[in-house]
Amino acid sequence: MITFNVPTREDVSENNQVIFDNLTKALGFVPNLYATYANSDTALENYLNFANAQTSLSAKEKEVVNLAVSQVNNCIYCLSAHTAIGKMNGFTDEQILELRTGYSSVNNKLNALAKLAKNITENRGNTDDAVLENFFNAGYTKANLIDAISLVGDKTISNYIHSTTKIPVDFPVAQPLELETV
Repeated sequence: MITFNVPTREDVSENNQVIFDNLTKALGFVPNLYATYANSDTALENYLNFANAQTSLSAKEKEVVNLAVSQVNNCIYCLSAHTAIGKMNGFTDEQILELRTGYSSVNNKLNALAKLAKNITENRGNTDDAVLENFFNAGYTKANLIDAISLVGDKTISNYIHSTTKIPVDFPVAQPLELETV
């Protein structure tokens, strides 16, 4: 079995060392997944530029997508990271578990977004018309749709990197999902 070690600052390019320093200043550490991106001289910077780009979705809406996609893709690293970030954005543990199933019982608009993210991911972009209609009926726009699809792609990349490398999770590990999918 091939083992992937998490690169340290000394293991990466000068450009990535600068990014590591900035991440350490901003977050207090370099998350293992970000460090893993730094195996490439360009992937970490490209990913962070894409992940931090302007979007029509709020930080809370982005977490809805991140949680639903990471659950479909069964990525414990991203589920753990986005559980922590979801809490920082005001979601409760119960709401986070619901969002992971592609559902929200407390907010109709977030419910439509969660269902969309789950459906896009499960169907590899072949979104069900009823899910899409529900998304628009909840008040979302075509711009929101494109931003949501972009975010599904963004999160899927991270999910796949972790699924392939299996680097250690350096966030509190997300609890297993026990709710039935809705």
